[in-house]
Amino acid sequence: MTQPAPAPALRPVVARVAGLNLAYFGIEITVALAIGSLALIADSLDFLEDAAINLLIFAGIGWSVRNRARLGAVLAVILLLPALATAYAAWAKFATMAPPDPVPLTLTGLGALAVNLTCATMLARHRSGGGSLTRAAYLSARNDAYANLAIIAAGIATALTLSAWPDLLAAAGIAILNADSAGDILRAARAEWRAAEAGAAGIRAPEAPPKNPVP
Repeated sequence: MTQPAPAPALRPVVARVAGLNLAYFGIEITVALAIGSLALIADSLDFLEDAAINLLIFAGIGWSVRNRARLGAVLAVILLLPALATAYAAWAKFATMAPPDPVPLTLTGLGALAVNLTCATMLARHRSGGGSLTRAAYLSARNDAYANLAIIAAGIATALTLSAWPDLLAAAGIAILNADSAGDILRAARAEWRAAEAGAAGIRAPEAPPKNPVP
């Protein structure tokens, strides 16, 4: 079965989602660097990643099924980049193990949750159409909302324990969530590629029958 093409109505939606993600990336990375929060660094990279994903989807709407499948594979790789960056930052964090300030950590997590719930609501009506592109956009917003809940919980736990571990554990959870989503999107892209191959085979002209031999 051929994968459905993204609806034209998705174009302004992903443009607005990209703008929201880019704006909050600037806010969150500023707070993250100020208080030394690994979880906020990971989440801010997610916002930057989501802005890039939605801009790529904006450009890819109207492409052929095969080209959308290729773009879906690229988006799966992009989802892995914040996980790798978070792992590197975690390595540096172990050198100090200083806990972040829990108040801005929690408040920034609440703001991020509001932004991601807004984006997920905007994208929800498109999540079942368009194959890997719309799946990438929706999964990114949904997963970030889950990640924000982990950040809020980490802020509360940090206030109670004055330990760096809640922040580190929240960052690890965000990285795992991104890796899982990358697998989902890659599977959707492969399904689109198979659909494109099947469609191409279905429309290929049949071979002409062999000519009868001359008696």
